Amino acid sequence: MIAASPATAQRRPVTDPDASVRDVALTPLSDLNLSRDPIPELLIAARAAPYARDGISRCDDILRAVGDLDAILGEDLDTNPPEERGVSVTNLAQRVIGSFIPFRGIIREISGANAHEFEFREAIAAGLMRRAYLKGVGQEMGCAYPASPATPELIARLRATTADAETLPPQPVVSAEGFYSSPVVQDIN
Repeated sequence: MIAASPATAQRRPVTDPDASVRDVALTPLSDLNLSRDPIPELLIAARAAPYARDGISRCDDILRAVGDLDAILGEDLDTNPPEERGVSVTNLAQRVIGSFIPFRGIIREISGANAHEFEFREAIAAGLMRRAYLKGVGQEMGCAYPASPATPELIARLRATTADAETLPPQPVVSAEGFYSSPVVQDIN
């Protein structure tokens, strides 16, 4: 079984639709296929065998596999429904920079950038299918969330907790050693 590396876990999920400032700056290089994000090994394995059950015999195995995929793909749709996309400054900037490159489509095709993007998207789709499959197996085995799909009750509880956390003031934290920590929030007016 391939695990997500710590470096992969700290990056943005590969399904994040918003371009970063780095993505904008590297647009010309990525169009020439000189700079490209590597496809995570876990997604390559998922593409090769999305329905494999090797090493999956207990709920803990499913929990670990789903967690590794979550680290790369981001939250699953069962707990994080897609939001309406607005205009992103970085996405707009990336499109503007790309529009300055003459014959961009031809260059991307010849350089292999389009082929790499297709392979990356195919690997993401395989990773999403793998996660859904694993959660289905977990549901069949009677595993608890997140090794199985979230129930409507759990989703309601998660949303209520998130809503409460957004409306309540931050609470101070006292560690076992007696250290006191309180978030500082200042009004900007």
